[in-house]
Amino acid sequence: MKKITLLSLAIGFTLSSVANAKVDEQQVKRLSGELTAMGAVRAANADGSIPAWTGGITELPAGYVAGTHHLDPFPNDKIEFTITSANVEQYKSVLTPGQIKLFETYPDTYKMNVYQTRRSASFPEHVYQASIDNAGRAELIQDGNGITQSAVGVPFPIPQNGLEAIWNHILRYRGEALTRQAGQATPTASGDFTYIGFDEELMLPYGVKGASPETLEESNILFKFKQKVTEPSKLVGTALLVHETMDQIKTPRQAWIYNKGIRRAQKAPTVAYDAPGTAADGLRTTDDFDMFNGAPNRYTWTLKGKQELYIPYNDYRLHSDKVTYDEIIQAGHINPDLVRYEKHRVWVVEANLKSDTRHTYKKRVFYIDEDSWQIAVTDIYDDRDELYRVGVAHGLNYYEVPTQWSTLDVFHDFQSKRYIAIGLDNENKMYDFSAKLKDIQFTSRALQRDNR
Repeated sequence: MKKITLLSLAIGFTLSSVANAKVDEQQVKRLSGELTAMGAVRAANADGSIPAWTGGITELPAGYVAGTHHLDPFPNDKIEFTITSANVEQYKSVLTPGQIKLFETYPDTYKMNVYQTRRSASFPEHVYQASIDNAGRAELIQDGNGITQSAVGVPFPIPQNGLEAIWNHILRYRGEALTRQAGQATPTASGDFTYIGFDEELMLPYGVKGASPETLEESNILFKFKQKVTEPSKLVGTALLVHETMDQIKTPRQAWIYNKGIRRAQKAPTVAYDAPGTAADGLRTTDDFDMFNGAPNRYTWTLKGKQELYIPYNDYRLHSDKVTYDEIIQAGHINPDLVRYEKHRVWVVEANLKSDTRHTYKKRVFYIDEDSWQIAVTDIYDDRDELYRVGVAHGLNYYEVPTQWSTLDVFHDFQSKRYIAIGLDNENKMYDFSAKLKDIQFTSRALQRDNR
């Protein structure tokens, strides 16, 4: 049994066990003292293997030019040790069941190179202040399927239950808008793959500096997302548009798919939950995208506490434009020599499927980085209570914003012994967080016009 430290907060309860009470003033004050504004423990851990948080990355590395792939801020860090199938037993307390199963599934090739821990996550000052403001006012509504009195920062830096914690991931700051060229691969068991390219645009009204809870509730929009396939040629013409809402009972997610056969955009109410992801070869669900997205109403959510865990962090080598997709994609798993693991504290959130609903996944356990609210790992179970998949987000700081986000999300399917790698951008232009996007670009008519 893995040791999970239970905190002195009202955790370990499902939403139905606790009231949607705001955090009191004394708790809010902790966010300027023992806790960071994001709710992370500011101090180092007991043995110093996790250092104190001192602000994360606050300066651009020398030589970095905005708009290019990010330089490694820690180029001289060396591998401290490597976890393999031969020594994994001694590290089981700091690994998830899904991570351990990767060693069992690929004993000869899978490994984790572990580096010193760098608590590099950082955000703009106004995001910290917004998170502190949200702590004393934000509330869940509609049985947790919506949120009120929150803007810009995470809504619940001191979460009281699992739903509040997962909303922190959903609403974590990722800038105000961006465009990106990226793609995915679904290699066969032998490692052969076809790169599927996307052009994507993301507008995030929730994160706009100066946004207020009142204006956000009036529009009821969290973000707008548009995606079109750019390669291979047989998939060109496939496109998706999503409007994500704050109150998904009042207005459910709105989605449209461009149908190249009839050259029209059509409403797509099934783009949610466990519907297959775009061109994913059945290796991920729609709500796997970004590690978890969409309405949380099919699960009960329990905040289990915190755990120290080895997770991908500061994965600048994996992100580099000096690395090709052929070097990343290998049989069974991505190239482990390109991945950097560090020990961090994570929130542990368990989601169990409600008895009166359905989903491909019966249980999901999310391990969420305390410094950023980015889901780092998710263990996924089927209806036989067996490990079905494990998802891994390879995080880094996009320091020109700044924001902590993943450069690549990988979902391993243990039944097929295949995986999907989402976010491959090494051979593409880097994200543009300075993009100026407008609502008119995110209509069904615009989707239709763009893809004709």
